[in-house]
This record gives sequence, C-alpha cells and structure tokens, in this order.
Amino acid sequence: MPHNRPTLGQEEENMAINVLQSGWLAQGTAVERFENDMCDFLGLPQGSAVAVSSGTAALYLALVALEAKGTNIAFPAYSCSALRNATALAGGNPLLIDSRMDSPNMNIETIDHATNIAIIPHMYGLPQDFSKHPCKIRVIEDCAQALGASVNKTPVGLQGDAGVFSFYATKLITSGGQGGMVVSKDAAMIEALKDYRLFDRRSDAKIRFNFQMTDLQAAIGSAQLRQFSKFLKRRAEIFQQYQEANFPLLDASAGVQPVRFRAILRTTKQEDIIAALARHNVSAGVPLQDWELLGPKELYPAAYYWTQNTVSLPIYPSLTDEEVNLIINIVGNVL
Repeated sequence: MPHNRPTLGQEEENMAINVLQSGWLAQGTAVERFENDMCDFLGLPQGSAVAVSSGTAALYLALVALEAKGTNIAFPAYSCSALRNATALAGGNPLLIDSRMDSPNMNIETIDHATNIAIIPHMYGLPQDFSKHPCKIRVIEDCAQALGASVNKTPVGLQGDAGVFSFYATKLITSGGQGGMVVSKDAAMIEALKDYRLFDRRSDAKIRFNFQMTDLQAAIGSAQLRQFSKFLKRRAEIFQQYQEANFPLLDASAGVQPVRFRAILRTTKQEDIIAALARHNVSAGVPLQDWELLGPKELYPAAYYWTQNTVSLPIYPSLTDEEVNLIINIVGNVL
C-alpha cells in the first residue's frame, strides 16, 4: 500500500486514445480545452489560464509576469525546493519566512514592507486567508496542494495576483505525471504568459522558452478534472474515518474550506508509526524532512518543529475501507 497513488481509469484512457488517434500530440486544442475547463471550475472567464509543463514552470512564469528580477520575494522555509529554484531562476532575492506554530503554513503576519512579492502556499490542502495583510505586496498563491479549496467562498488561486497549480503524479489531479497551470484575473498577465509560451517561429528577438504542455497531457488533465468532485468526496470520507478514530490530524482554521490532499498526524511518535505501518507493507512518511528545509533550523524553529512532529498517512481515492481500517488499527495501537 503506497503513500501516494494517482487515480487513473477508463476515462483517462479514452481521452488519451482520442488524442493519439487525432494525430496531433503537441500543444493544441486539448490544451486550450483543459485551460478552459479549469477556468470553468474556478469561476473565471474562459481564457484566464495558461497550461505549462510543470508546477515549477508555472511559478517561474508567474514571477516573470510580475517582473520579479531584482525584487525581494518572500516564501516559507517549510516548503518545496521549487519555490527557491523558481525565485533564483527569475532573478529574485529570497526572503525566507518561518511557519506558524499552530499550522505548517507560513506566518504571513511576519511579512514586512521590505517584501515586493510573496509566494504563499496552502500546505497540505489547508488554505490561508491573507486578505487583511497590511502590506501592499504582489501575491502568488501556490495552490499545488489545494485545488478545490476556498477562502470565504473564493477559490484558492483567485485571492492574489496569480495562482499556480501542479498536476504532478501525486497531486490532487494529474496531467499524466507532469504539468502545471497559471491562472489570473489579470487578462494582460495571461496574454503576456501566452506570448512567452509561444516560443518558436516569432518575428521579434524577444527571449522566450518552451514550457508547453502537450495535448496528451491536457486530455488526461481534463479527464481528471471531470471526476474531481468524486476524488474529493472519497478523500473527505477517508479523512473523516481518521477523525472518528480520534487521530490528532492537522485541520483548517475557521472561515476556510480545505481539501484533503494529505492526512497529517501531529505526533511525537514519527518513527514508531512509520515503522509499525511498514511492518504491514503500508507506506507513510514525514511530509517534509528537516534536511529539506530551505533555511537553517536555528533561524526557523517553527518550520523545524513541523519536520519533527508530523506523519503523513495514505489518503488517495482508490484506498478501500478495508485498507483504511488496517491503517487505523495499526496507528491506533501506536498512539
């Protein structure tokens, strides 16, 4: 029983076969369809999304669109290295922010006026509201783990200047293993990103790069999005079963609607739980190890705390109730 598993079936197969039979594999009509499907899902006008090759590419392009070169960019020490890499590639100056002690999300209250752009992730599907932050800064929402979540009924990705999504194999939906997307209410930004993505056979000498998604990837992404409500429902059912077993799970704060991307135990018994599950061929893990922090633990004590006191349990949609009960019994005995 792996920790993560993509949920793939006949609908994805049919959509992929349709693309293969069409004879057109590169970026084309299927990519545009996937972009507009995402716009419909988020309540945006069609044409407000740009599909790209990965979530990291989406983040980099959002930074480029916000003219990040030479600016100060805040992002959490407790986060994926993609944030650091995209910031460096865009020429920004990183400003690391510690986590909260009551949540693995970044402590946005410590973002100050030295910051020009903030990358704000919604960790593990737990969204955070930054609408009342006093600093006037540009914001990129990192929604890689939170598609479908909302803050005050606003879907994540629409609070800031841009939202970025990942469709990697283990995310909430996948576009065939890799893929990403930028969304924005700013039509000029979207047009600039589409111009950047259209890198070849251009009459000017402007520097662009190939971050395109293929039609094959996009077709799988559209198939996944059509089934997404069913995926979320099953994840919520599994999360509820863990809750009913009185597991000490991380959950969202009041006023926001999470999605159950991860079931994160808050526990001091990391090694015991992981080892007990492994003895039954069940994979669990520390969601972010201390060596993965983007800054030294001495400077970011809250971030370090979360590396030492969390375990991530399986919660993907294809888990059966029998498998969930096995996990509950094993973890319950340790706790």
